[in-house]
Amino acid sequence: MSEPVNEDEHEIAELQVEVAARLMEFVRAPLLGDQHVRGVLPAPDGAPAVRGVLGDRGECAPARLTAYEIPVGAGEDLCTSHDVVSLLRAVHTGTGLHTSDQVTSVMGMDLHLVDPARVEGAPFTNDDWVSTLLRCLVFPPEKQSGARLRGFLFRERGLMRLYMDSDEVPGVTAADVRPGGALTALLAVLPSMLGEEWLAADSADDPHCDRLVDLTDW
Repeated sequence: MSEPVNEDEHEIAELQVEVAARLMEFVRAPLLGDQHVRGVLPAPDGAPAVRGVLGDRGECAPARLTAYEIPVGAGEDLCTSHDVVSLLRAVHTGTGLHTSDQVTSVMGMDLHLVDPARVEGAPFTNDDWVSTLLRCLVFPPEKQSGARLRGFLFRERGLMRLYMDSDEVPGVTAADVRPGGALTALLAVLPSMLGEEWLAADSADDPHCDRLVDLTDW
C-alpha cells in the first residue's frame, strides 16, 4: 500500500479497510429497521474519521441518502469497526443528537458530524458477534497485496464508486465501475488501472479521494 506519513495515519487507513469490510454485510441485510448501508467513505485529507452512508435498500439518489462522519480517534483511543456499527445505529435512530452546525452536506447528501461523547452506542447483538466469528473463520486475516478497498458508494445509473489504495499510487483513488459488467476481468486489472492518466475523470465534487478513474466502460 502507499505508505501513510505516520503510524496514526497507518492505523486509521487499516481501520477504514476493516470498517468497509464490516459494513458490507449490511448492503443486503438492514443495519437497523429498513435502513441499509449505501456507502462507506474515507474521510477527506486523511482525517481520523470514517463516513457511513445509510438509506433504503437499493436507493442511490444522493438526496435520499444520509451520511454520518464518525471520528475514530488515534493510538490507544482508536475505535474498532464494532464501535462504528454501534454508533451508526445509535445516531440514525436518536433524536436531539445533532445541532445545526453539526449538519452539512457532501456530494448531494446530508452529512451529520457525530460527536461520540454525546452518543451512547447501540448494543452489539448476538447476531453481530456470530457474524464476526464466522467471518474470521471463513476469511482469516492475511497480508494483503495489490489494491485494497477503503470504501464504496452506490451511485445512480447502476454504478458503484470504489475507494482504494495501492502499492503504486499514493493516497486514495476512486474508481467508478459498473458491477453488472465483465466483473472477473475488471477485478483482474483493477489494481493496475488506478494510476492510468487516460482514465482520469473530474473528482472535484468528491472530497474523499485524491483522484478518480472511470472504469464504467471496461
